[in-house]
Amino acid sequence: MPFLSHGSHRIRYELDGPRDAPAYVLVNGLTQYSELWAAYRDALTARGFRVATFDLLGQGASAKPELFISQDDQVESLRLLIDEIGHGPIFLGGISFGALIALRYAIAHGDRLSGLVPMSAFAELSPQLALLGNALRTGLILGGTSYLQDLLLPMNLSDSWLKPLLGKLDAVKRQGWLVNDVYALQNLMESFLDFQPLTPQLSQIKTPTMILNGEFDFLTPRALHETLRVQIADSALVIIPNAYHAFTLEKAALTADLLARFAEDVLAVRWRGNRAVLIAPDEPGGDIMPFPAGFDHLRAIPVPRAAP
Repeated sequence: MPFLSHGSHRIRYELDGPRDAPAYVLVNGLTQYSELWAAYRDALTARGFRVATFDLLGQGASAKPELFISQDDQVESLRLLIDEIGHGPIFLGGISFGALIALRYAIAHGDRLSGLVPMSAFAELSPQLALLGNALRTGLILGGTSYLQDLLLPMNLSDSWLKPLLGKLDAVKRQGWLVNDVYALQNLMESFLDFQPLTPQLSQIKTPTMILNGEFDFLTPRALHETLRVQIADSALVIIPNAYHAFTLEKAALTADLLARFAEDVLAVRWRGNRAVLIAPDEPGGDIMPFPAGFDHLRAIPVPRAAP
């Protein structure tokens, strides 16, 4: 199990795939750990990519500082990992909190990236998101990791994914209990206490960017992704049908296919973001369709746009 060093802290990472291949670096969400990307490692290495996954500080097998964990430290950990990979093409994807860290890296080190994929992302703490974050932090403090999972599972995943698991939820949650520490998660949540919006800096991102948003994302709804689409010039917003916040878990095969196709398009100089709004297919390999003209993509139902 290899580790990187950031000050006195160790960061656990894993590299798979051919050494000279274009690389995908995948950044965990707040309560996740690197093994949740296992299906992506298999799918992307099979498509000819090298794949790097790691545990953020406070997660998994990485160091769990007892006190405040800075977002700057997370960005630096990501920089160390990307430096470890070498000088070939790098595609960076992150989910939720991991998307925030990926955006911050792209703002600071965008010249190192060939492509960026923020998923279930945000550059602002909207009032809803701030209040939800505070409620989740309180739930963690009062009820522990298990109660936090009880809150997050129905927020993040669909009925169809949850229904077969209802009789064995403790077994499903147990790995999270074993891997993630309640105090470390609290420290990670507290890294938002001095959060400053990234929106004024998003226009600095010149990297080709594919923004992925679940159709029914409750935690980070489409308006938060719209900020990224409007501010990042070479971007496109791709809506994942029938998907929720944690679509990377629920729709791994589809999402891995979208990641691979995006990187292949960028490497072949076919990618044209043009701030487009697109709809992903239901299954891997299907057609990516433009959002219907004349309708407002920020609405949950097809509503004609207001006249300019």
